[in-house]
Amino acid sequence: MSTRPPLFGVGISTAVDRAAESLRHAVEADRAGLDLFSASDHPYFADRLDAYSLLGVALGRTTGITGLVSVTNLPSRPAPMLARAVTSLSALSGGRIVLGMGAGGLWDDIARLGVERLTPGAAIRAFEEAITLVRALSGGGEPVTFEGEFYRVTALRPAAAPAAPVWTGSVGPKSLAVTGKLADGWIPGHAADWLSERYRTSRPVIDEAATAAGRDPRDVATVYNLPGAITATPLAATRDADGRWVGGSVGQWVEELTGAVLEHDAAGVVYFPVREPLTDVALGTWANEIVPAVREAVR
Repeated sequence: MSTRPPLFGVGISTAVDRAAESLRHAVEADRAGLDLFSASDHPYFADRLDAYSLLGVALGRTTGITGLVSVTNLPSRPAPMLARAVTSLSALSGGRIVLGMGAGGLWDDIARLGVERLTPGAAIRAFEEAITLVRALSGGGEPVTFEGEFYRVTALRPAAAPAAPVWTGSVGPKSLAVTGKLADGWIPGHAADWLSERYRTSRPVIDEAATAAGRDPRDVATVYNLPGAITATPLAATRDADGRWVGGSVGQWVEELTGAVLEHDAAGVVYFPVREPLTDVALGTWANEIVPAVREAVR
């Protein structure tokens, strides 16, 4: 059982036509005391905001909350430039950033950006190199020369800002192994939660890789993106026939999340609406009723 307090966050929209609303939601989440806000990264869609542009503006309007791109579309963001972006945002925000990393999934869309298509194996090797290089280019120190399969830098001085925590969205076995070897956190794909088959079969791969690398598996936190309805009255069933969480009343959410932390060692939960956009009411209920009650229950 982890001794660190669980983190609670909210996913904000990257829709261009909801830009003002998304910034307002980030500010409201900050004022309510949430730990983080997240934004997805799909630069090949014109109706979506660039995730790091949104992150930078939102961090500039807040004072305590941490920002996370969940997760960075690595193939479209070369690791040395990603390192500069993340360390710059860290310096500008007082360290309020987590680096979400993904190897790339929608390759037909990614390729439309002019990015070279990688095989699944090559994408994972590039992913591992990128995590290593981004960390090497953080925290000051001597100039870095890196000769990898995908990335090469010569006598490049690291930025002074310390390396941000790295959370991955790993799904396949090889990517999960990289997470166990190098990452600080894992966000299970497809909104899988602590009772899902995906979690049960994937987390052991991370733990085994962490142990093989001489790490304590508990140092790789599991943080969940959790969609679901927040209803005015209790639901007869909070999970569907496949066992997927569908939501419920404030009390049902509090009971479920308290169990997730105390019984399943959930390190964090991000409320991540997917069927409908985030509303003011849902954000207010999540941040001002559900999260404080869970924090109190697990304290």
